[in-house]
Amino acid sequence: MILVTGGAGFIGSHTCVALSTAGYDVLIADNFSNSSPERVDGISEIAGKSIPCVRADVCDRDAMEGLFSRYPVEAVIHFAGFKAVGESVAKPLEYYRNNIDSALTLCGIMSEKGVRKLIFSSSATVYRADNPMPLDENALLGCTNPYGWSKLMIEQILRDLAVSDPGWSIALLRYFNPIGAHESGIIGEDPSGIPNNLFPYVSRVASGQLEKLHVFGSDYPTPDGTGIRDYIHVMDLAEGHVRALEYLQSKKGSWAFNLGTGRGTSVLELVRAFEEVSGRQIPYVMDERRPGDIAVCFAKTEKAEKELKWKARFGINEMCRDGWNWEMRRRKG
Repeated sequence: MILVTGGAGFIGSHTCVALSTAGYDVLIADNFSNSSPERVDGISEIAGKSIPCVRADVCDRDAMEGLFSRYPVEAVIHFAGFKAVGESVAKPLEYYRNNIDSALTLCGIMSEKGVRKLIFSSSATVYRADNPMPLDENALLGCTNPYGWSKLMIEQILRDLAVSDPGWSIALLRYFNPIGAHESGIIGEDPSGIPNNLFPYVSRVASGQLEKLHVFGSDYPTPDGTGIRDYIHVMDLAEGHVRALEYLQSKKGSWAFNLGTGRGTSVLELVRAFEEVSGRQIPYVMDERRPGDIAVCFAKTEKAEKELKWKARFGINEMCRDGWNWEMRRRKG
């Protein structure tokens, strides 16, 4: 059985679907601080079977010990954590305490229970902003916000753990910019309040929930002046976790992998693609650059392609198509 912490979240829920499709038994642990129990129903609907879920905070040692005692957990995919970059700047202590404490608590219990296969949900924010593009796994590490630092600190903890105990098998998956939704439209990204990320904001402008999109920065040294990022379909990302789990079956130690497409898309290119698939106009205004944002960021993906036998399949139009399908279904529901 594969324990997925934060399995009711955006990436976690899609990964649970991919795991179930691949034949794995899945157990979700989530405190629903940024998700809802209804998401678990959606996962079960797509999977065609009931997916067990325990309401628990990964920082709660007693709750996690009880979970490991009740279920035959063989490996863990750790998504649970706070994830908003801007909020992390305003609330650094909360981010460090929650994200690092949850990892320490989880790994401590895994050690006690003899479960030593772990996939960690990391981020491209662990890379320094002054690296040349594309970013490979050997690029210089360093962060500009507490969220990124919490991810990098956990990576270091896990690398140290693998050195101290050679029985561990750990994959550090560095995500770029996941967007889209499951093709069924049953699950997708549904942030509370006004979205922090570009894609759900675009979706809500297209559906009329928000008046216009704010594009931060129009004078970057890019073809259209807007920032370029490596957007990846969330189901491609989910499949990367399945491949990483297979990889860990025969490997010991710790490894970092980029999960991206290896291609950059500008903000305005994404807007135009969304307009094309939705048939809706997306009004936008150009605002000043946000502090800390860089012009271009995209992945070098050869390592994941070679070692994990994984490569992103979907393009930006398919990401927008599935994201819009989810938005329309969510609005009707």
